[in-house]
Amino acid sequence: MTAASQSPPSLAHPRHWLSWLGVAAIWLLARLPYRILLALGGAAGYLAARTLRSRRRVAERNLAICFPELSEQARADLLEENLRDSGRMLAEFTLAWMGTDRALARVPMTLDGLEHLEAAHRAGRGVLLVGAHFSHLELCARLVSQRLRIAGMYRVMDNPVFERAVLRARLRYAVTMFTKEAIRQTVRHLRDGGTIWYAPDQDMRGKDSVFVPFFGVPASTITATHHLARLGGAVVIPFFHRRLPGGGYALRLEAPLADFPSADPVADTARINQAIERMVREAPAQYLWIHKRFKTRPPGEPPIY
Repeated sequence: MTAASQSPPSLAHPRHWLSWLGVAAIWLLARLPYRILLALGGAAGYLAARTLRSRRRVAERNLAICFPELSEQARADLLEENLRDSGRMLAEFTLAWMGTDRALARVPMTLDGLEHLEAAHRAGRGVLLVGAHFSHLELCARLVSQRLRIAGMYRVMDNPVFERAVLRARLRYAVTMFTKEAIRQTVRHLRDGGTIWYAPDQDMRGKDSVFVPFFGVPASTITATHHLARLGGAVVIPFFHRRLPGGGYALRLEAPLADFPSADPVADTARINQAIERMVREAPAQYLWIHKRFKTRPPGEPPIY
């Protein structure tokens, strides 16, 4: 077999046509008014709650171990709202990726705490905006980009068509995007005084992960925030965002974490989880509970899922 025959097919190849139709559908949906799009997302979430049984079980288990103080009925209500929110997540990703600037300008949004980032920039410091995997994480990143010049960190998608389309969409509002492998470029951007948004709250097994508490449960958590702040000379600002009951979003930048980074990457990573836990408690129904956050367990501990 020749090298040419081993190369991946062109994105115009018929095997990719279905993916391109999917991209076109996302583009068309993003032309709908925000509230209609959100309502459609809620309806999709209602259906998903009754068909994606494995993800429902994951979310149910996560809520049971993270909110043991709630009654069974309260957790059941929270689960139902969270699963509906998974549909709204699809709608919000659609708007974030393919929505026009004019459409985004009509989405209600408040932003508090901008003075913390401005102070860091006046001091010549780079900034790590640390957020979490809420259903609206991508949309809020685009909303905040209307006021700030930000870069982002992301995981490359498996589907090459969606990877190309989504990356191009992100680069319309982000200064640049870094993969997790682009450590040198990320550090250089921070040293140059740039601002990078990312969310370090998923179970990513690897040598750079440690077990630190999340809702009182040992959770495998990457130490990247400590290392990026240390190598890039950056401050770490927790980035809170939540969807409001009537629609729209409340975004908040907190003061930079004091004495961060320290000499202890484990202690620093635990502080990041504490900040993310506070974010989740402000809007628990909007967090990505369908993710197996506790899949990796400390040696000798039984599986959670």
